[in-house]
Amino acid sequence: MTNVIFATAIILISIEFSRLFAGKYLKNNQLRLYSRTFTTLKGVIINVYQFGTGCAGSGRIFYNMNVVNNRRLLIKVLVTSFVCLFLTVGCMGRKKARRLEQKLASTPLVQRTGLPRASGGFVLAVGGQTITCSEIISPLLEHFRPYARQGSFEQFKSRVRPELDSFVIRKISDILLYDQAKRDLGEGIDDRLDAIADTEVRKFIVNFGGDYAKAGQNLKDMGMNWADFKEYQKKMIISQSYIHQQLPERKPVTYNELISCYNRIKEEKFTTEEKLQFRLIDIDVAKLDVTDPNVSRWQKAKQLTDELYQRLQAGEDFGQLAEEHSHGHRAMFSGLWKPLDPESLAPPYDVLAEHANKMEHAQITKPIAAGEHIFIMKLEENQAANVEPFEKVQDQVRARINFERRKEAMDKLSAKLVQQAAVSRKDEFIDYCLDEIWRLANM
Repeated sequence: MTNVIFATAIILISIEFSRLFAGKYLKNNQLRLYSRTFTTLKGVIINVYQFGTGCAGSGRIFYNMNVVNNRRLLIKVLVTSFVCLFLTVGCMGRKKARRLEQKLASTPLVQRTGLPRASGGFVLAVGGQTITCSEIISPLLEHFRPYARQGSFEQFKSRVRPELDSFVIRKISDILLYDQAKRDLGEGIDDRLDAIADTEVRKFIVNFGGDYAKAGQNLKDMGMNWADFKEYQKKMIISQSYIHQQLPERKPVTYNELISCYNRIKEEKFTTEEKLQFRLIDIDVAKLDVTDPNVSRWQKAKQLTDELYQRLQAGEDFGQLAEEHSHGHRAMFSGLWKPLDPESLAPPYDVLAEHANKMEHAQITKPIAAGEHIFIMKLEENQAANVEPFEKVQDQVRARINFERRKEAMDKLSAKLVQQAAVSRKDEFIDYCLDEIWRLANM
């Protein structure tokens, strides 16, 4: 009797364990099917157990036979339950393996051709092309180097980032313009572009007297090879063609637009600033050594400048005499001052601007007393301020207006394409470029 109870308990526990184990691996429909099977199996076992225990009051022979039969039945049920479990898991594993093989067979292999060259750094994906960090840094490093060596990194970043951001956006828009232009122009454009690009390559070689090697070296200095140059020419041709189609039709420039633009830019473009440059022998009276008690420093300064003036009139070199006798801060440069605005001269040097207005080029003044100094000046250049009249520059003004119109339309088109492309990680890419420029500039 005890053996029956023990065997029945083992089988029931095995069934519950099998249901729990199957629940982790079977899908919902499979789980419902096997749950019903195990529940039915459990009911059979319980009925068998009750039948076995209920006949304990019968004859001894019948009881022993019943126990034996029950044991055999229980063993068969136990074996059957475990076989069902392992078959279920095994079949399920084979199904999963078949599904995995089918999935792998239908999955395309990774693209291994036409990939960008490894750059060793951050790249920005734009359409089907990439912009490498080196493409951004190389042309800008020398321009940004002075800023990187002044102040902190945060100051450098706030000063440089807007310009770097504009440069990256131009790179992005160039790629997008090219891609859009190729799509709009349709098939067959590549063959025509190759022919036109080959013509541009030949023109480039002609610019170097037909010397292919010299032209190639020039390209190398610009960081390009012949394939890069040809591709660049193709992009320029197709992009310019597309831009020309997209830009609004050129409208005539009115007289009022010309006058307005002229007044806006004349100080920057058409005004010549006043400029004065001269050589100077500067005798500082207080710096003269006097050994004769009967001669004052002023007397000695006047004697010296009169003597120097006579020597200059005799043909001696002004620069040589300035190096030997001048006390001024430019004496070591043969007395030559840098070009300056006459209004910037402070006393006592302001008197030099007045004398310069009365002099001819290369003329030398007589000694000029001013404060505690006596000067001898040679005029190198005296350029008066001048504004070119509108009538003389109106063609330049018209060209400026047309350029600004074209640039405005280009900026709108580029901004539209960049916005539509939704380039991800641009800010992160720019931050990386800033870090690299800072690092390289301070090496």
